[in-house]
Amino acid sequence: MMPSIGVCYYPEHWAEETWPRDARRMVDTGITHVRIGEFAWSRIEPRPGVFDWDWLDRAIDVLASAGLKIVLGTPSATPPRWMLDRFPDMLAVDAAGAPRKFGSRRHYCHAHDGYRDAAADMCRVLGERYGRDARIAAWQIDNEYGCHDTVLSYSDAARHAFRDWLARKYQSPEALNRAWGNVFWSMEYADWTDVDLPNLTVTQPNPAHELDYRRFVSDMVAQWNARQVAALRPLTDAPLLHNYMGRVLEFDHFDVGADLDIASWDSYPIGFLSDRLEAAPAHKARFMRQGDPDFQAFHHDLYRAVGKGRWWVMEQQPGPVNWAPSNPAPAPGMVRLWAIEAVAHGAEVVSYFRWRQAPFAQEQLHAGLMYPDDTPAPGLTEAKRAADDLAALPAQLTPSARVALIFDYQSDWAWKTLPQGAGFDYFDLAFSAYRALRRAGMSIDILPLETARDYGGYDLIVAPGLMTLNAAEMQALTASGATLLMGPRSNLQTPDFQIPNPPGPAIPGLDLQIMQVESYPQGYAPHVRDDRHIGIWQEHGRGTAEVALRRRDGIPILYRAGKIHYLAAWPDDALWGDIVQDLTGAPSLLPPGLRIRDTESHRFVINYDLDPVDWDGHTVPGCDALILPRS
Repeated sequence: MMPSIGVCYYPEHWAEETWPRDARRMVDTGITHVRIGEFAWSRIEPRPGVFDWDWLDRAIDVLASAGLKIVLGTPSATPPRWMLDRFPDMLAVDAAGAPRKFGSRRHYCHAHDGYRDAAADMCRVLGERYGRDARIAAWQIDNEYGCHDTVLSYSDAARHAFRDWLARKYQSPEALNRAWGNVFWSMEYADWTDVDLPNLTVTQPNPAHELDYRRFVSDMVAQWNARQVAALRPLTDAPLLHNYMGRVLEFDHFDVGADLDIASWDSYPIGFLSDRLEAAPAHKARFMRQGDPDFQAFHHDLYRAVGKGRWWVMEQQPGPVNWAPSNPAPAPGMVRLWAIEAVAHGAEVVSYFRWRQAPFAQEQLHAGLMYPDDTPAPGLTEAKRAADDLAALPAQLTPSARVALIFDYQSDWAWKTLPQGAGFDYFDLAFSAYRALRRAGMSIDILPLETARDYGGYDLIVAPGLMTLNAAEMQALTASGATLLMGPRSNLQTPDFQIPNPPGPAIPGLDLQIMQVESYPQGYAPHVRDDRHIGIWQEHGRGTAEVALRRRDGIPILYRAGKIHYLAAWPDDALWGDIVQDLTGAPSLLPPGLRIRDTESHRFVINYDLDPVDWDGHTVPGCDALILPRS
């Protein structure tokens, strides 16, 4: 499949006479795919059991007749008001006990069986009408699971489902009490109906209780998605996908993706820099109009793994957004560059959100490719340039990497549950390692933690912060033949959230036990060498493993045995760079805004800086990329 450009379109928002003109303009821009329908439940089924298909039939006909491929969304992210009359208890409830009321979107609890059935029924009727329609190129299931903090629900539906989930897992309250260590603080349960959700407690709930709850809500998302897939799959041969978000970790995307054909995500680089990335003010100022040089790439690599190699960008930022703390316009060139970068990581389609800026409701200040008055916005020209660039590339590019980063959602839930320090965040840890690898010029595969995976073919595997590894997972990593870097905080808990005996990390061939951990306040940075420091985390071990690096005060921070390494502290960026250079043999780090992504046939040299950068005999213009053939 040739990489191509798409757009999100809402025919129900516009007068019907504008549809043909919009479709022609899309095609003239080089757009090939158009997503519709994902928020249109109230127009498809205005009253229970009463369907209005005429407008949607006409919209599909107009768009497809112009030569566009349709991505049709299932509208379960926006249940209509009458659905609440049918299921008054379908609303999600936040941790403070307040319902997430009607008047916005995603106002449902994934554990509610009645609404699950209703959403699956909608999939069925959509599939019966359009499932064999060759104009439908793909289906999007729901929209942005987890957006607006809508995974963790404390509703009655969730409470009853959680008790059933625990009963299936543990079989008896006595087994649950042992696993959770409920003898502590007299927290023992005699009956499943005694077990509540872990909110509104006087102080922290039992961490094993909270971790199981997080596992449960992740399973609810996966089951919710699977219910729609089961209804739609027999009715269509078109691929099914979901559009994930940036830095939303409350559910296991690999579990959800197992039932789908393609992963996609919604990429808003400037919004994410402002809203979802911890970084120094100077860094945010430098990349204010470009986005962070690594944040998008991290998610491109992550969702390529979630999609088992097939992935799209479903929503690409076209101009200022409306939802971040600050919303500057992209620098000239970035709307195009973000699309080029995504394709360098293997994207099949990069779809801009949205065609025309809405003049009403919550997103009226969110830019589109067109202004509300139907005149072109700056993003339209750049989308056209991106389409022309992609048309000149060979067929689907295959990313190539010799470095793997292991990413594990359950580890994020564990360290959110018991961070042992306000700054310990799993995503930040994994991202800091990823950023260091990118600064060293590495192309990276992000992989899940899997028992049966063969890691052969990688030169380096980096696996920070993995809460628990079973024997088979550990064996797969250590037997790969690659240089392996684990830690900090790797394999230091059992699956029941207890300290193992003997203590971890229990890495074969590395005689090391972690006996004590420390977390430090922000601003306290123990010195290592030169201007290198560690940050908020330090572990203290015992054993005969060789110490490869110490702090200036003599405390070990890196252990090794042959190719196996354990990092017992959280390095700052400069120290991360040194460690990665030592492990990879990289001669130097790339300039702050320059990054490389290799495919089997091409090297993409991407410049996030506003100014040109000289590199390896080339000058890379600001907010631009060089695409070089690989010999």
